[in-house]
Amino acid sequence: MTAQLGPWIDAALGGVVTPEARLAVTAGILLLTLGIGWLLLPRAVRTGERLFAGWLERFLDGRGESSVETLREAIPVSFTLRLFVGLLQIALFALAAVAVLTLWGQFAVVVAVLPVAENAATVAGRAVLSGLLLGGAYVASDVLEAYVSALSDDSDRITAHQEQLLTRIMQVGLLVVAGITVLGIWGVNLGGLLVGAGFLGIVLGMAARQTLGSLIAGFVLMFARPFEIGDWVAIGDEEGFVTDITIMNTHMRNFDGEYVVVPNDLVTNQAITNRSRDGRLRIHMEVGIGYDDDPDVASEIAEAVLEDIDTIANNPKPYAIPSGFGDSAILLDLRFWIDPPTPQARWRSKATAVELIQDRFTDAGITIPYPQRTVSYSPESTEESVERVEQFDSAGEGRASDRPV
Repeated sequence: MTAQLGPWIDAALGGVVTPEARLAVTAGILLLTLGIGWLLLPRAVRTGERLFAGWLERFLDGRGESSVETLREAIPVSFTLRLFVGLLQIALFALAAVAVLTLWGQFAVVVAVLPVAENAATVAGRAVLSGLLLGGAYVASDVLEAYVSALSDDSDRITAHQEQLLTRIMQVGLLVVAGITVLGIWGVNLGGLLVGAGFLGIVLGMAARQTLGSLIAGFVLMFARPFEIGDWVAIGDEEGFVTDITIMNTHMRNFDGEYVVVPNDLVTNQAITNRSRDGRLRIHMEVGIGYDDDPDVASEIAEAVLEDIDTIANNPKPYAIPSGFGDSAILLDLRFWIDPPTPQARWRSKATAVELIQDRFTDAGITIPYPQRTVSYSPESTEESVERVEQFDSAGEGRASDRPV
């Protein structure tokens, strides 16, 4: 740059040789520099800032407002404008100083100072560009979050869990790209950095296998979608409502009001029962009637009772069928649906069915027998038992006759 600057200035100011002309040109350069630097430059920067702010507001369309406000609080607009104007003024004054020194034959001083100025300008340019990239990535991450949220609102196929994961993945990817770009601007050797990161990733992967398993399982749950927030599910021995799904854990609230956190790797390795997926749930109950009662009549009474219960759905209709022979009773299998499926509807419908069926069976003379057991003896053991009883009775009478009256 220094080699190109000398001939250009010599060609522009080579015709000025007399001291009077040099003084006049120097005064003109100084006046022009002051006019541009102190009058035109601040106004042009303010005008450009207003135009850029209007364009940015139209481009964002209400998205990313929180990030923009955060950046404005961290770096005020007035301070940024003053800094930018100051840098432009310094560059303008430096150019004017180079022109004046060259005009008076002191280009050697310019040659000696210019490399330092070039290094300072390079560092300042890298710093400004890095700040712009990081600030833009921060605002863009907020814009991506708003975009994914709007996309999720317009589509029924994107769940809250998928929305959260997509937002985090896109934000992390954007920040990683911005960070790599900034490192490239500053001349950092990315090859060595990536090799070191690879070894570090292997070590961390071996040390945190369970954590990585939960992380991978979180992505599996996002795409498989076995349940969503608000569903009534049973995961292994745990049963309750899903309150939150993160990348690492699944949060549940069981029926005792306890807060349960299940790691996602355990969720994917166990059987999952989603009782809310189809919007209804079938309940099984079993009741026994005496062997002397008519199963068809008992089934009709049970079905009529189930159809009259408000918490039980009538489509499909409930039904009762004889299902087997018990030890003391003929077993009837009662099957009915609840819609929507909730734990309250399940226990209320079962409790109401038990009460009403017992009352209707009693009115109809149908018994619900207790468990019964018949004990039988072999003929030999029966004769021995009779002989022992007779001996005991005769011995008792003899002792009674010996007692004084």
